Amino acid sequence: MPIVTMRTPLNIIISLAFSLLLGFTVEARAEAVRVAAASDLKFALEALADDYARASGHKLDLTFGSSGLLATQILHGAPFQLFLSADESYVAELHAAGKTQDAGELYALGRLVLIAPKNGRLVPDPELKGVAWMLQSPKPGRFAIANPEHAPYGKRAEEVLRARGLWQALQPHLVLGENVSQAAQFATSGSAVGGIVALSLAKTPQLESRVNYVLLPDTLHQPLRQRMVLMKNAGPVAKDFYRYLQQPAARAVLQQYGFELPQEPR
Repeated sequence: MPIVTMRTPLNIIISLAFSLLLGFTVEARAEAVRVAAASDLKFALEALADDYARASGHKLDLTFGSSGLLATQILHGAPFQLFLSADESYVAELHAAGKTQDAGELYALGRLVLIAPKNGRLVPDPELKGVAWMLQSPKPGRFAIANPEHAPYGKRAEEVLRARGLWQALQPHLVLGENVSQAAQFATSGSAVGGIVALSLAKTPQLESRVNYVLLPDTLHQPLRQRMVLMKNAGPVAKDFYRYLQQPAARAVLQQYGFELPQEPR
């Protein structure tokens, strides 16, 4: 950095000051907006963020995880500006704690699938008869879901298994993912014979060619009402991306990845 003295001409001082100001401005513009999102959104939101970045020039820093753990981080001061939860109850908790600008918007309804590797011994079916048969075999193998303690898709998977009378029998065989994305990795990589995960993950090109899956009846579990919300510290770019996610083009991308759409965002 050049040294400014009393003998430095005024025009040079002004030029240096302007250069420093310009540098700070560019740095501020380059700083990415931090977005926390449920891991069922990984591929859909990455596609949307790329489209938004190309259109606006603004980069988004996406962090994926279980909704419960992300909400806890926000409660403890994590500097996210936008939160997309897989369960609207976490948005309600943040709103009650005074962390959000409002109650947020319902952006999607999530769906569950029973998934298994192709040529594996578990054949997915909506009644989970294959899982029941697996439990009766000498070596049942492992079965993957997200952790019900803090992952909405794990909680709903538990509800499905309870509805089919399989929850207790599966306890010794469960492998729990930290979030639904990790559960999908377990269910499709050979670490488990299968599992219950998000439809939005099963429909990705990375998995669709390697797995069999079946949509599970939504009557077996409470709805996965997915809500997003702006934090109190949200800046102009976060607000603009929030609005972008509510537009027809963005909603169409979510639908492409298997999310059901509310009739109108609310």
